[in-house]
Amino acid sequence: MENYPAGWEADVVLRDGGTAHLRPITPDDSAALARMHEAQSPESVYLRFFAPLPRLPQRDLDRFVNVDHRDRVALIMLIGDDIIGVGRFDRLNDTEAEVAFNIADAHQGRGVGSILLEHLAAAARESGIQRFTAEVLPQNRSMLQVFQAAGYEVSRGFDDGVVAVQFDIDPTARSIEVQASREHRAEALSVRTVLHPTSVAVIGASRKRNSTGHLLIRNITAANFAGDLWVVHPEADQIAGVQAYPSLADLPGKADLAVIAVPAESVTEVVKDCAVHGVKAVLVISSGFAETGPEGAELQRRMVATSRAYGMRVVGPNSFGLVNEASDISLNASLAPFLPASGTLGLFSQSGALGTALLAAAKSRGLGISTFVSAGNRADLSGNDLLQYWEEDPATQTVGLYLESIGNPRKFSRIARRVSRVKPVVVIKSDLTGRELPPGHIVRTSSLAPNTLDQVLEQAGVIRADTIHQLFDLAQVFSTQKLPAGRRVGVIGNSAAMSTLLMQRARSEGLRVDTEPVSLHPEVDTETFRIELDAMYARDDVDSVIVTFTPSSGAEETEIAGLLSESAARSGKTTVACFLGIHGVQDELTTYLTDDEGNRVSRTVPSYIGPEDAVWALARATDYARWRAADHGRYTELDDIDDKKVRAIIDSALEGAQPGTPVRLERNDVRDLLSAYGIEVLPYIAASSVEEGIAAAEKIGYPVALKAVTKVLRHRMELGGVRLNIDTPEELAEDFAAIQETIRQLAGEEEPLVDVQAMAPHGVPCVLRAGEDPLLGPLLAFSLAGDTTELLGDVAHRVAPITDKEAGDMIKSIKASPRLFGYRGLPPMNIEPLRNVLERLAVLVENHPQILELVIHPMVATETESHVLSAHVDLLRAPTRIDGTRRLLS
Repeated sequence: MENYPAGWEADVVLRDGGTAHLRPITPDDSAALARMHEAQSPESVYLRFFAPLPRLPQRDLDRFVNVDHRDRVALIMLIGDDIIGVGRFDRLNDTEAEVAFNIADAHQGRGVGSILLEHLAAAARESGIQRFTAEVLPQNRSMLQVFQAAGYEVSRGFDDGVVAVQFDIDPTARSIEVQASREHRAEALSVRTVLHPTSVAVIGASRKRNSTGHLLIRNITAANFAGDLWVVHPEADQIAGVQAYPSLADLPGKADLAVIAVPAESVTEVVKDCAVHGVKAVLVISSGFAETGPEGAELQRRMVATSRAYGMRVVGPNSFGLVNEASDISLNASLAPFLPASGTLGLFSQSGALGTALLAAAKSRGLGISTFVSAGNRADLSGNDLLQYWEEDPATQTVGLYLESIGNPRKFSRIARRVSRVKPVVVIKSDLTGRELPPGHIVRTSSLAPNTLDQVLEQAGVIRADTIHQLFDLAQVFSTQKLPAGRRVGVIGNSAAMSTLLMQRARSEGLRVDTEPVSLHPEVDTETFRIELDAMYARDDVDSVIVTFTPSSGAEETEIAGLLSESAARSGKTTVACFLGIHGVQDELTTYLTDDEGNRVSRTVPSYIGPEDAVWALARATDYARWRAADHGRYTELDDIDDKKVRAIIDSALEGAQPGTPVRLERNDVRDLLSAYGIEVLPYIAASSVEEGIAAAEKIGYPVALKAVTKVLRHRMELGGVRLNIDTPEELAEDFAAIQETIRQLAGEEEPLVDVQAMAPHGVPCVLRAGEDPLLGPLLAFSLAGDTTELLGDVAHRVAPITDKEAGDMIKSIKASPRLFGYRGLPPMNIEPLRNVLERLAVLVENHPQILELVIHPMVATETESHVLSAHVDLLRAPTRIDGTRRLLS
C-alpha cells in the first residue's frame, strides 16, 4: 500500500464522456511512464522538456516515479494499464510550487489536463501551497489554455523565450463555475453514450424462452430498435430470431452498449472483454453482487473499477434495464414486457421491482416517457448523472426519480438546484439519510433529523412525493398543463358538498380560494356547465381551476369532459379535474390544437380519482411555479475576510491530531477565527477567583454577566450556570462564589473558570450552527435558543453556498420566527445582522471543510443590532467532503 492520501485516488469522466482512473504515481509505474514517453511525438516531447528526448534517462525516470506526496507530488491518469496523462508539482517554498503536465498525444483534447490541474491544486492546498507557477513554451497553446480556462486569475510574463505563468490556487467563483460546467457537459455526454447506442450486443442470453437474456432480446426486437442488435453466444446460431456470434471479436462491428446477463462471478471478465473490443457502456442485468453480502460487494467493486478504468460507464448491476423512446433510437433494453407511449417524462429508479411499477403507472395514466433507467445497486451510473443529462435533453420536460439512497446528496442538491430552474424534479420519498441502507447501496449516514434533507431538497426546488401515486399525480399536471400563474383557485362542479370539500382542502394546502365555489345542480345540462365554466376561466382573479363532476342523470360525463378540455385549452389556465367514480373519459379530456408554428399539439386536462389528489397535485405544482419564478438572491462575495489567518489557526490546532478524532479549538482561537470573517464576539475575560472576576468587570465595564465555562453548565441559567445584569462588585462577588460552588457540585471541578462578559442588550437569543455533515457537506442551521430547538426540533437547515435571500428565508422559516417579528406586541428585531452572519458562516465552512461544527450560542438579536455571546468550534483533520473542488465519480 503506497503512503499517499486515499482521497487522492479517483475515477473521473473525461470531456467526451469516457472514464479514466486518477491516482498518485508510484515506483511501479516506471515501465508505463516510459511507454507513454516513447509513444509521444517529437513535438510533444519538446514542448514538455524543452529539448529532444526520445527516451527518458533512467535517472530521470527514477526521479519522476519516486515522490514524497507532499513537496513533490505527481498524479497520473490511466485507461487500463496505460498512462494517458501526468501532472506534477515541486514545492519551491512554503506557499509556492512549480507545476508541469504531459498529456499523451492520443488523448489530447479530452480534458485530461484540466482534470489533473483540479486534483493537483486540491492536493497542493492540503500541503499548504497557495500558488502555482509554470514555464511554458509560447507554441504550447493547449497548455496555456488549460491554465487560462480554469477560472483562476492568471498572470503571464515572457523571459528568454519562455512564458512564465503564475496563479493562486484557492478556488474562485469563476473556477468553481468552470468546474461545474465541465462536469455537467462530461457527465451528460457519458449518459448520452448509454442511452443513444447505435448498436447493442446482448451477452448471456440462452435458448430458453423464460431466461432473462431471451426476454431482453425479445423486448429489444419488439420495440423496433433503430440500430444493430447482436447476440453473443459461444454455440447458438440465433436466439429469439436474432443472429448470434461466438464472441465480441466475431461481431460485424463494434457494439456501443453491451447488455450483460451472465452469472455474477463472470461479469468482470465480460466487462474487460467489452473494453478490449471497444464497447462504450455496459448494462448489467445480472444479480448476485452487493445485495448478497460482502463477497458480492467485492465482486461489484472489481467490476465497476474494471469498467471505469477502461473508459466505460456501468448501469447496474442488478438493473431492471433502460429505455429510450426517441424515434431514432426506440430502445427497450429492459425486462418490462410493455412500455408507455413516447412522451416528456424522464424516469429513474434504483429498484427493479419499482421500475416495473413506474412504467406500469405511466402506461395506465396515459403518460408518455422520454427515457427510463433502472440503476439497480447504483454502483456507477446514478440519479446525479441522469439529472446532468436530462437538464438539457429537449425530449424530457419533467423528471421523476425513485431514490432509496443518495450516495452524494450535496452534489444531488447542487445539480437539482440548477435543473429545477428549467424543469420540475420530483423525488419519491425514501430513507434518503442512509439510516436503513437498501441492499447493495453504499452511502454515508447522517445523524440529522429526518426533515433536514426535506429542507435541503426544498432549497433546491425539488418536490418530494410520498408514493408512486403522488409522483404521477404531479407528472400529470407538469406533462399536460402550463405552470400555475399564482395561488388563486376557482372551484366549479355539480356537487355543493364536493365543492366545499375542495375549497377547504385547497386552503389547507396553501392555495387561495377568494371566490365562492360555483356549485351547479347535480343534474346540470351541458350548455349550462359550458357557460359557467367559460365564466370561471374569464375571471381575472383566478389563476387555476379545479373542476369536479359526479355521475348524474343530467349531462353525460363524456360530454362534460369534452367541453372541459376545449375550454381549458382555450383559456390557457392551469386546470385539474376530479370525475368522481367515473372511468373512461381520458380520451375526451384531450383536445388537439394548432400552435404558432402550425404544428398539431394535444392539450389534456389531468383527472384524478379523488379530490384530495387533484388539490395536492395542483398545490405542489403551484409551489414549484412560485419557486421557479422567484428571485433566489445572490451568492455572497466577501472582500473583508482573512482566509490565510483562518487556515493558520486551523493548521496549528490540527498539528499532530489523529485522523478521525475531533479537536476542540481553544476559545481565544475561536474568537480570532470568527473575527477573521468579520464576526465579533462580545468581549469576555475568564476568571478563576472573585478578585479576578471583579478586576475583569472593572476592565469591561458594568453591567456584566457571569457564565460557567464548564460544558455541563454552559448556557444553563436554570441550573445556576448563568447570572445576568450584575451592576456592582458586591453583587458580582456573591454571584461569582455561587456559580463556582454550583460548578464544584455538578461538574466536580476544584478551581472552576467563570467568564465575565459585557452585558448584551435585551433581545431574542438565537443559535447558529455551521459545519461539515458527512452526508450533505457544509451545512447551516438556524433556530431560537431554548425549548423550541431542544425539545421541538424547530430548526431551519440549508446547504452552503447560500444566497442572501436563502439566509433570510432560513430565519423566517422556523415556526418560532414570530418572536423576531413583533410577536404579541413586542418590538420587532433587526434580522439583518443575523442574515449577515449566516452568509459569512456559509462562506467560512464552504472554504474550510476541516470545520466539523461551529456553534454560536447564543447570538442575541435586538431592535438595532445583534451580539455574539459565545461560540465553539470542533475541527477534523481529514475532511469528509465528497463534493469539493475537484471532479470525480462518486
